[in-house]
Amino acid sequence: MSAPRAMSGVEPALLAPSGVSASLRRIVALVRRYVYLLRGSGVRLIELLYWPFLQMLTWGFLQTYLAETTNSYVQSAGVLIGSVLLWDILFRSKIGFSTTFIEEMWSRNLGNLLTSPLRPYELVAALSLWSIIRLAVSMVPVAVAAFLIFDFNLLSLGLALAAFFWVLVLTSWALGLVAAGVILRYGLGAEELAWSLAFLLLPFCCVYYPVSVLPEWLQPVALALPPTHVFEGMRSILLDHSFDPAPLWWALALNAVYLVAGYAIFSWFLSRARVNGTLLQLGE
Repeated sequence: MSAPRAMSGVEPALLAPSGVSASLRRIVALVRRYVYLLRGSGVRLIELLYWPFLQMLTWGFLQTYLAETTNSYVQSAGVLIGSVLLWDILFRSKIGFSTTFIEEMWSRNLGNLLTSPLRPYELVAALSLWSIIRLAVSMVPVAVAAFLIFDFNLLSLGLALAAFFWVLVLTSWALGLVAAGVILRYGLGAEELAWSLAFLLLPFCCVYYPVSVLPEWLQPVALALPPTHVFEGMRSILLDHSFDPAPLWWALALNAVYLVAGYAIFSWFLSRARVNGTLLQLGE
């Protein structure tokens, strides 16, 4: 009888199966849960497609109008709609990460997850994987529609598109981790950060204009943001038919720093929520 009493004080996570395979099973199980939630709600699926498609149509028609009225090579090359589609990769991935985390709080399930054998890094991995799945569901049909309606082929960016994709997705995860940490600290009253944080960077990422448009003192700030190098690279390919991969290596290095910082912020706020006993009482 002494053994069970001794084990009663051990945390469930310490008794759970360990190792890479066990960790992967927990991550996949959580992603499957999110898949079932999406399959069971047509409204969720419509929401994934509605906003990206609406934005693509709006900016696509604007680009067509500007190309016809100004005879602008910039507009006829598809720079505007390309910028919109690439920005949506970052924004939709960020939203997929953050809203899924917030839904766990809405359903009062976050405390259950984090008192189970699921480790925090496994939760982050599941949220990251799920954000890519949501991104594919929303952006692939929109990219196809952009080709059919506006004759803009996102694949015309070539192999650089894969680099652009990962730079933007990694940035979205870093932002998602910061937002999740702040929400853990301040409760659902801070959930607006899940939607607004990416937009705070929008003017400085040079989505619709080159870095040279910014004041000189602001340009180093823009170049310290990984997405800036993506949009500069896209314009270089579409307008000049040239591509320099060096800035993207810099962007990936910056993302590594931001991801580590984002996870550190998330882990610190999570540990404080556990110590303060607020993990099961998160609210407005």
